[in-house]
Amino acid sequence: MATTYNNLYLDVRRRLRDADSGEPSLEARELVCFATGKSREQLLRDGGLYASPELEEKTWELVERHLRGEPVAYLIGEWEFYGLPLDISADVLIPRPDTEVLAGEAIGYCTGLGECRVLDLCAGSGCVGLALASRMPRARVVLGELSDAALKICRQNIRRSGLSGRVVAVQADALDKPARALGEFQCIVCNPPYIPSGDLAGLDVSVRDYEPHLALDGGEDGLTFYRAVSEQWKEALIPGGRLYFEVGAGQADAVLRIMRAQGFGDIQVIRDLHEIPRVVFGTLCTEV
Repeated sequence: MATTYNNLYLDVRRRLRDADSGEPSLEARELVCFATGKSREQLLRDGGLYASPELEEKTWELVERHLRGEPVAYLIGEWEFYGLPLDISADVLIPRPDTEVLAGEAIGYCTGLGECRVLDLCAGSGCVGLALASRMPRARVVLGELSDAALKICRQNIRRSGLSGRVVAVQADALDKPARALGEFQCIVCNPPYIPSGDLAGLDVSVRDYEPHLALDGGEDGLTFYRAVSEQWKEALIPGGRLYFEVGAGQADAVLRIMRAQGFGDIQVIRDLHEIPRVVFGTLCTEV
């Protein structure tokens, strides 16, 4: 039986809701838009028109793949972060709302600096650094990322966001000392791998089987990258500059102690919308 675009969306949303999918309204909209080749505005405009059987079949194929665990962002090849539509592939983590807390805190700080250089280390898709650059027209941002495949996505997103004049992507290993050629920064933001290695097998199938383990595995206790970045990358910060970390649930106190031991002061912990300590940041003392 023929169905309208609006009814197709409602049927998909109902199916996702019955399956306890995370965000059924958002996911249904994105899947229907992608399968039918319509923008959100076009889907709303054409809601009363009939979808072809071919488009309906394509939509339900995507829905079933998602219900087997494949994330919507990987199915449609893009996701939105801080108002920016970004290219996404299975080579990078999917940007999450919790990470917008990290971006927002760094934007609040850097806005008061005027002209500044910012490094987004472990950049992945580049979402955090691009969010900063989009809100701070006087900032220059470097996206530092180890994976060649992730760097390709970073560069696609720089072009897509129209920020090629102020954002560059470079290969950088967060576990090694920074190259001198990178120069100095007023701010470093970092959302590193922070899942303890032994916990990877127990992650939700949508994460464990689809998202890149290189971007998830934080070592035996999940703190490997926090130690390395706090110790080695402070060399790339100017005295008085700030280092911002996203942290996993239950890690904030340990990260605070790591930063304090490396000469960071005025360390603060910021909670996310679920009241989980999500961001830890500190200022590099002038005498380290």
